[in-house]
Amino acid sequence: MVLATSYPFLEVFWTMLVFFAFFIWIWLLFIVFADIFRRSDTSGWVKVAWIVLIIILPYLGVFIYLIAEHNGMTERSMKAQKTAQSEMDEYVKSVASQSDPTEQIAKGEELLRKGTINQAEFDQIKRRALGTT
Repeated sequence: MVLATSYPFLEVFWTMLVFFAFFIWIWLLFIVFADIFRRSDTSGWVKVAWIVLIIILPYLGVFIYLIAEHNGMTERSMKAQKTAQSEMDEYVKSVASQSDPTEQIAKGEELLRKGTINQAEFDQIKRRALGTT
């Protein structure tokens, strides 16, 4: 059984093209609005002017913003990424163990040899270093 359709391949292709163009347009709007609200180098009035321009003349407003502010957008985006990366690095350093288990065990053995701690305390240090309790 052959199904006949009145929706030919070129119309499917055109529909897909329009859908993806619309998706890219929405993505550009999110990028531009996020950049406008993220800016700290402009006043509120300038931000409102950009938003009004984008709402009244959507395509033209977005393209003008992208052309006029492309360097600033790149710098602000890179600065935000570096800030996020440094915060993540600091978080990882704060939750990570300060020294590796072999160093902790070696220090415990040295303390045991000196007589500062006994065998039970050394075993406890060793269990803690290896992550077993």
